[in-house]
Amino acid sequence: MDKKDITCILAAFCIILVVAFVIKPLATGQPVNTGLSSATPVPSVMVTPLVVYANITTILATTPPIIPTTTAPTPVPTWNGKAQTVGFVTQSPSQLPANQSLPQGTQINATQPDNRRTVYATISGKYSGTTQVINIPFPYWELSYTIDPMMGPMSGPAIQSIAITPTNGQGVSYSGIQGSYGSVSPQFSIQVMDASDPSRIVRTISPPGGIDPNLWAGITQATPAATLANSQKYAAIQPTPTLSSTDPRPWLEKFFEGQRGYYFIINSQYINSYTLRILIPTRYIGQY
Repeated sequence: MDKKDITCILAAFCIILVVAFVIKPLATGQPVNTGLSSATPVPSVMVTPLVVYANITTILATTPPIIPTTTAPTPVPTWNGKAQTVGFVTQSPSQLPANQSLPQGTQINATQPDNRRTVYATISGKYSGTTQVINIPFPYWELSYTIDPMMGPMSGPAIQSIAITPTNGQGVSYSGIQGSYGSVSPQFSIQVMDASDPSRIVRTISPPGGIDPNLWAGITQATPAATLANSQKYAAIQPTPTLSSTDPRPWLEKFFEGQRGYYFIINSQYINSYTLRILIPTRYIGQY
């Protein structure tokens, strides 16, 4: 065989191999058989078993989401701008016991651009008594009070003659008059009590300088006095010096506290009437 024949035989053999291993599989849809393994090596990985709870889906599907709720605070009613009238729980003409006041707190003098005041509540009466509790929601308030005391003696003067005779016939003897007067003595005081702590007396108030209507009005009274001169007996009436003062009514007390309930214990003796007014700064209206 010559070289040409060998070449033809090898070419035919290659054609048969291509048809058998390439063309035929492509025509039939099978993978090309190259004689190599098609498996790709996979690295060994440790897999943790997954625990599945069957009831999780049920709980998530049936339980609605929990939304935290908060209880809203009870709104505090705002003041309507009208003065209230505070009544009495008990009231009688008898005198109530007076207790000592606790020390007052330090007062804060703040500059106030608006000094106007508005009447928040009023208390009026004649006899001693205990008022109802009144809530004062403001951090500062004032108590203005005035009284109408009884004036004049309760009864007319009782005048009787007296005689003095010396012993052993020495000295002088004289006669004169002796007078006694029964007059009223008005008394008035206010105890401001903390309603949240009944044992706490916020302040005990009484008119500064006492109650003297005659002094306020500039009325002078004559005082009887007996004088001896030159061994003569006589009774002389000498007037006292004229005293007068500006009427201090109404009196005013300032309270640098508040936002709580208060009640008032009033002691009134020989008073025709009294009036208490609770005042608040006008600028507080609508803010509390």
